[in-house]
Amino acid sequence: MINAHRPADIRNVVLLSHYGAGKTSLSEAMLFTSGAVKRLGRVDDGSTTSDYDPSEIDRHMSINLSVLPQEWKGKKVNVIDTPGYADFVGEVKAALRVSDGAVIVVCAASGVEVGTEQVWDYALRQGLPCLIFVNKADRENADFFRTLGEIQSKLSARCLAIQLPMGAASDFKGFVDLVTMKAYGGSKEQEVQLPDSLLEQARSHRERLVEAAVEIDDELITRYLEGEEIGSEEISRAVKQSTAEGKLVPVFVGSALHNIGTRAILEAICDYVPSPDGEGEVNTGAPLSSLVFKTSADPFTGKVSYFRVYSGAIFSNSQVWNANKSTSERVGQIFTPLGKQQHSVNQVIAGDVGAVAKLTVTSTGDTLCAQERPVVLDGIDFPLANFNMAIKPQSKNDLDKMSTVLPRVCEEDPSLKISHDSDTNEVIVSGVGDSHLEMVKERMHRKFGVEVEMEPPAVPYRETVTVPTKAEYKHKKQTGGHGQYGHVFLQIEPLPRGGGFEFEKKIVGGAIPSNYIPSVQKGVNETKQEGVLARYPVVDVKVTLYDGSFHPVDSSDIAFKIAGAQALKKGLLDGQPVLLEPVMDLTVTVPEASTGDVIGDLNTKRGRVLGMSPGDGGNVITAQAPYAELRHYAIDLRSITQGRGTFRMEFSYYDEVPAHIAQRVIAEARAAKD
Repeated sequence: MINAHRPADIRNVVLLSHYGAGKTSLSEAMLFTSGAVKRLGRVDDGSTTSDYDPSEIDRHMSINLSVLPQEWKGKKVNVIDTPGYADFVGEVKAALRVSDGAVIVVCAASGVEVGTEQVWDYALRQGLPCLIFVNKADRENADFFRTLGEIQSKLSARCLAIQLPMGAASDFKGFVDLVTMKAYGGSKEQEVQLPDSLLEQARSHRERLVEAAVEIDDELITRYLEGEEIGSEEISRAVKQSTAEGKLVPVFVGSALHNIGTRAILEAICDYVPSPDGEGEVNTGAPLSSLVFKTSADPFTGKVSYFRVYSGAIFSNSQVWNANKSTSERVGQIFTPLGKQQHSVNQVIAGDVGAVAKLTVTSTGDTLCAQERPVVLDGIDFPLANFNMAIKPQSKNDLDKMSTVLPRVCEEDPSLKISHDSDTNEVIVSGVGDSHLEMVKERMHRKFGVEVEMEPPAVPYRETVTVPTKAEYKHKKQTGGHGQYGHVFLQIEPLPRGGGFEFEKKIVGGAIPSNYIPSVQKGVNETKQEGVLARYPVVDVKVTLYDGSFHPVDSSDIAFKIAGAQALKKGLLDGQPVLLEPVMDLTVTVPEASTGDVIGDLNTKRGRVLGMSPGDGGNVITAQAPYAELRHYAIDLRSITQGRGTFRMEFSYYDEVPAHIAQRVIAEARAAKD
C-alpha cells in the first residue's frame, strides 16, 4: 500500500512509443523494481500488471491506458502505460492530458519509427518535458549509437545521451552514467569497473551533455568556458532544469526484459520530471478541481471513472459538482488503481490520480469541482473518428440489447462515435481505424454477450431524371358493386442539383375534384422513395399534376393514390433516369514526401484536387471525391503516409454516377433488394 504524499513528492509520467518498443515490459520492470509487484510479469505470458484485459492478453499488446502507481525513494510515481498501436491514440491523448512528463521508449534494434515521431510530436504539443529510454539493448541487431543518431536527426538535436551501453545485443551488460562517469551492471545496477574501451567515447558524449546543460546557467557557462571542472551534482541540477524547460532531452539505455536500466529511469523520473506543484503553488486546501480522463464500463462493477486532482482533494463518500453537466455527483469509495487491482483510500489530493465507481452522469473529459467554486478544466483532444462501419446485430435478441450496450462501449472511448444514417437506415460506428472498430465488436461480445457484424456503410445513392416528360395513368377496375377509377396527367421535369422534390397542382375546370388531389400527392410522395433504376429515393425533380378525370361513383382516394404512383413511375422511366452519388469535400494534411502519392491515389478514386497549400509541417490538399470511393480512406491514407497523414471529410453535393459504374451499382442493388 502506498502512503499519502505531498504534491511535491508526486510524479505523473506517461510511457509513449511506437507499437512493440517495450513500454509495457518497462512499466512491469519498474513495478517489480519498486516493489509494487512481487513477480516480474511478461507480455508474452499475458501476466503483466497493465495488460490485464483479455483482448490485450490475446494480442500481446496494450489497448487501454493503465495507471500504475509505485513508490521510489520517498516519491510516489504514477506511471501511465499507453497503447503504441495508432488505432488507440485516444488513450494516449487522455494520458498525456494528465501527465507532467513523458518517457518515450525507442527500440535499439528498430530505431525511430513512425509512431515514435508521432508521440514525440504529441508530447511537444502538450508541453511535457521528455526522457528517452532506448530499450531492448540486448536484442540482436541492437545498435544504441545508430538509434541515438536517428533520435537526434528525426526528433531533435537536443536529445543527448546521459548513459552509454556497456556491450550490445547478447553482450549487453549495463551502462555508463555520463554525469558521474561510473559504470553499472546487471539488474541490481551495481557499480562495476568502467571499461577502458569505453572511456574515450564516454568522455566525448559527456562533454556534449555538459556543454548543453550548462547553457541554462550563466555562472556555469563562464566556469565551463574558463576550463573549470563542473561537478556531477551541478551537472545533474543543470540537466534537471534544462529538461524541465524542454532545452534538453536525456537519453537512457537498458533492457526492460532483463530489468537493466530500470532503477536509473525511476531515479530520472524523480529527479528530472517536475512535480505537479511545480514551484509549490498547488494548495491541497483550495477548492476541488479535478479532471476525469478515462471511463471504463463493466457489466458487473459498473462504470469506473479515473481522475486527476488539480487542486483541493476528493474524499470518499462525499458530494462533488460536475461543472460540465451542472449537476452534483455522489462519490462513493475512492481507490487508487494498480492495473485491475483497487486499493481503497480516504482521499486523493492535488497532483494525484485516483478512481471511483458508479458516477451517474460523469463522462470522460468532465470536470469535478466544488459547487461553490465551479470551474471547467480544458478537456482532452481526442482524434477524429474518420473510419466508419455499419454495425448490424446477428439476432433479434442482439438487436434489443445493442441500443443500450453500444453507448456504454463508446462511453469508455470518446474517440468512438455512434450515429444513425436516416438515408440508409444503418447504425454507423466511427473510429480511428479497423482495429479500433474490431475492438468495439469484441467488447460487445465479451462484456455484454452481444453478437454483431460490421460492414462498410451503404452509399446513399439517389435517382433523378435528365429530360422533361409527361405521363398519364388511368386506374380503372370494375368488380361487383362499386368500381375504382382515378385518372391523372403528370408533368415531370428535372430541377437543379440540390433542388429537392416539388409537387405542384395546376388543375383547371375541376378535371379532378380538389378532395382527391392530396391522394395523388400521397401516391407521388410514396413512390419517390423508391426510384425506377435501383429503388433509391428520387430527388431534384418537379412533378406537376395538370389534368385528369374522375367518375362520380367509382372514384376514390385510393384510386387516385394508385394513379399518382403509377403515373410517376411511367414518367421517371421516360425521363432518362440516372443515378446520383454523394461527393465529399476532403481536406488532407500530409508530409511533403507523401504528397505526390496521395494526389495519385485521389486520382484513382475519381477525385478532383482543388488546391494545395503548405501547412503543419507538410501540405494541405483540398479535393473532392465520391463517397463510394472513400469508405476505406482512413486505412488507405495511413498506408500511403505510414500513418503520418490526417484528413477531414464532409458532404458537398450530389453528382451523376458515370454510366459504367452506375450499371454495376444498379445490378448489385436490384440483386440485393430482390
